[in-house]
Amino acid sequence: MNKPRVKAKATSEDPAWWLKPLAEPRADLATDAAGLSNAEARSRLAKFGPNLFRDHKERPLWLQFISRFKNPLIILLLVASAISAFTGELTNFVIITVMVLFSVTLDFIQEHRAGKAAESLRKTVSVRARVIRDGNSMEVPVTEVVPGDLVVLSAGDMVPADGLVLEAGDLFVKQALLTGESYPVEKRPGAAAADATELQDAANAVFMGTTVISGSARIRVVKTGTGTAIGAIADSLSRQPPPTAFEIGTHRFGLLIMRLTILLVLFVLLVNAFMHKPWLESFLFAVALAVGLTPELLPMVVSVTLSRGALLMAKKRVIVKRLTSITDLGSMDVLCTDKTGTLTEAKIRLEQHVDPQGKPSERVLELAYLNSFFETGLKSPLDDAILAHENIDVSAWNKIDEVPFDFERRRVSVLLDKGNGRVLVVKGAAEEIIALCTRYEEQGNETQIPLDQAARVRIHEEHIALEKEGFRVLGIAWREVPLDHSDAVIGDEAELVFAGFAGFLDPPKESAGAALAALKEWGVTVKIVTGDSELVTQHVCAQLNIPVTGVLTGKEIAQMDDSALRIRAETANLFCRVNPSQKDRVILALRARGHVVGYLGDGINDAPSLQSADVGLSVESAVDVAKEAADMILLDQDLNVLLDGVLEGRRTFGNIMKYIMMGTSSNFGNMFSMAGAALFLPFLPMLPTQILLNNILYDLSEVPIPLDKVDPEELRNPRILDMNFIRNFMLVIGPISSAFDFLTFYVMLTVLKANETLFQTGWFVESLSTQVLVIFIIRTRGNPFKSRAHPILVATSLAIVAIGATIPFIPLGTYFGFVPPPVEFYAILAAMVVIYLVMVEVAKRVFYHWHRKTK
Repeated sequence: MNKPRVKAKATSEDPAWWLKPLAEPRADLATDAAGLSNAEARSRLAKFGPNLFRDHKERPLWLQFISRFKNPLIILLLVASAISAFTGELTNFVIITVMVLFSVTLDFIQEHRAGKAAESLRKTVSVRARVIRDGNSMEVPVTEVVPGDLVVLSAGDMVPADGLVLEAGDLFVKQALLTGESYPVEKRPGAAAADATELQDAANAVFMGTTVISGSARIRVVKTGTGTAIGAIADSLSRQPPPTAFEIGTHRFGLLIMRLTILLVLFVLLVNAFMHKPWLESFLFAVALAVGLTPELLPMVVSVTLSRGALLMAKKRVIVKRLTSITDLGSMDVLCTDKTGTLTEAKIRLEQHVDPQGKPSERVLELAYLNSFFETGLKSPLDDAILAHENIDVSAWNKIDEVPFDFERRRVSVLLDKGNGRVLVVKGAAEEIIALCTRYEEQGNETQIPLDQAARVRIHEEHIALEKEGFRVLGIAWREVPLDHSDAVIGDEAELVFAGFAGFLDPPKESAGAALAALKEWGVTVKIVTGDSELVTQHVCAQLNIPVTGVLTGKEIAQMDDSALRIRAETANLFCRVNPSQKDRVILALRARGHVVGYLGDGINDAPSLQSADVGLSVESAVDVAKEAADMILLDQDLNVLLDGVLEGRRTFGNIMKYIMMGTSSNFGNMFSMAGAALFLPFLPMLPTQILLNNILYDLSEVPIPLDKVDPEELRNPRILDMNFIRNFMLVIGPISSAFDFLTFYVMLTVLKANETLFQTGWFVESLSTQVLVIFIIRTRGNPFKSRAHPILVATSLAIVAIGATIPFIPLGTYFGFVPPPVEFYAILAAMVVIYLVMVEVAKRVFYHWHRKTK
């Protein structure tokens, strides 16, 4: 996809800000080297607003509350209640209005509290920027960076705002997001070129959202928030990741409920019109029926359940940034992860520095040390291991320039001067380095030997031998350049002299083998996606007793189309020597096969994959761009922590499923009965206000579901929001509910000879009792007496049933049109409820047995 080329407004009246001379007096940037004062920064934050390229200003609480009334069913109810008031039905008007307000308020309060709790957790892992204020270096949230701030940048940082470069040391920035340039571009202080008109030409400026690949800098912030280049075109640049498994499931569930609601409501309206029932009552009845069918409490139940899950996961050292990712983590059946730090200790040691013949070489160590010492990019653990291995005096050397590391070349070069000559020292993936060499060194022989085919074979064998022993191998090479050679470019990385190999060991993490076995036992397949060679990765797998089911290399992936990759990705569990785009293709291939995929990564190259996965996982020590792209942050880089998160995700998903299955089984059965009763009853089977009261009492009984426990067998395997499963469950349980409703009709009309008001009262009590009490059957796949519900859920459910049974006897009941039923009704009702619950339990067991067999 072509990236937009961002034009600057470079007219004489309004030149682009990066074209203005830095020395020009600027009131908005008038600060010295000490940076802004804290007081001034607060003042500017109030003036310019938070540094967000999309305006995420939180709306006032009253506006958030009012927005709850956008639900079409709520609007219909309020319109209907207003019509009732105009026609003299003031009681109906008051009751409907009060119940709508109560329902909306309950939903709003619960969801608002949940959202606040989740937001406070997200802030703990928000991306921060290093600024100079009052002469001191400090970290502040990116949202608090203001125009005029002095910001310090280093490799791996996301640029927090648009600004002018004041100082730079080999600063290379990846700005493909804005300009489409695939390679990093160098930034330096000074004036822009005279003919500069576009962002591509702004060599003296950096822009919000771009990434520092190498080097360091100090910038003066000029534009923040919506005033930045990315803010001006945010909508066109935003990459929409594929919808996650949970998002797809909830969308399908919404469509299912909508279809059922429309069909039943139209049916009721047509029947009532045909039977010449009062149009207003019929309309109110149909709308109330729609409300009863709609799981309007689902957003609140989901929000509260997810927020509670986020709080519990925080206790287990996992911070959730995107709430719905909790359910995606629980549904995850494939985890893709790098090797370093996950399967290994990330305590990398330099163990070997050998020449092309495999003999120890101090020359190789010196060249590797020089490259790592003078490199200004993001130091890799391999660089740290080289520098920690031995302290080498580099005072005689001066750095001239460098070609920073990138994931396509897989190497880094530094141009050095020792006074008597200049040398380009190159370090990178061994196979890439060898391919660039035309000569090699031999100890004791000062002449450089041509690298013929026989020598290449010998060097390749030495490389393979090191990898088979588990060493991660870098190739080290160099070449002399003229004294006047002042700029290092990619083209200089040719006709090199091969010096030898640096071999590193990273011991396997003792806990990794057991954690991987546990993940597999809980239904999660782990696939290793790494830039390392297949031999090193297989060696680590052997040490951790991880069976290798298939290996794919980056070269093989590059030759496959997406269809072939989907087939191979299913069976392979090692993906080696892969670059960032190939990692992303692997993630998307697995998702296309129907898997829910998690990706654990912490580097600049991991951002695309973190966005493409159903759930992106990073760690607290990750670079900014990875943390920004991730859905969750692990405070400990440990797969055991991740397993705890997976189980918490499944608990959360299990409780959401309880509400969904309740709403689509007994609740649907009762509403279906209402629609059916309209066919033969000369009056409405339940008044609209009674349906609304039934619905709100039922919703109140469901509020504690997020607190409920989930059975261990529900946690055993990952699950997704399966519409076929939900629909089939509804078709099994719903008719039982309807059958007992029609039995109630028979009892009321034939046994008790009920009139209209007694019939409506009796069915209200029976409907509410069966709807609420069936939660104790549906909430578990096993024996309801062995699976204990949460005490609050038990207390709430029993209290609602008691309220429903006693409301006909209190003055409030008369406003809803209730009359006290005879004592024998309650005796019959008790027997019917017991039989109903037993039948649902039997049907549930048959359903799950059948479901297991078909799966």
